Amino acid sequence: MAKILDACCGSRMFWFDKNNPLVTFMDVRQEYEELPTGHVINVNPDVVADFRDMPFEDNTYDMVVFDPPHLLHAGKNSWLAKKYGRLGDNWQEDIAQGFRECMRVLKPSGTLIFKWNEEQVKLKDVLATIEYKPLFGNKRSKTHWLVFMK
Repeated sequence: MAKILDACCGSRMFWFDKNNPLVTFMDVRQEYEELPTGHVINVNPDVVADFRDMPFEDNTYDMVVFDPPHLLHAGKNSWLAKKYGRLGDNWQEDIAQGFRECMRVLKPSGTLIFKWNEEQVKLKDVLATIEYKPLFGNKRSKTHWLVFMK
């Protein structure tokens, strides 16, 4: 049985084992496309669902990885948007609801790993929209990894 949920798996870019049996890979989309640039978009989750409304029972996973879209400014058909997804106009509420859902499906004392790239939206602005405080993480790059505990 899977013990880890990747709530926005995309093409599983940061996973060393992209088929790890301990992980349920979820994304809001399923698509495969070979772009004229040579880039390949391959999003093939185990579960197609929205991180704002997950189809899992409360207290299901020991660990949740939450790497939501982080781009506000990317063309709808651009390679970046296809690879990473795009934030909507209500991104603050979307991210806040995503955190609530991640915490809901996380077991008590479970770990939430949050990944954020602040190229277009600063991490401090994201943290201001959520009711949870990170335990620790990195502070010196544009891509941040933060750890939370339920």
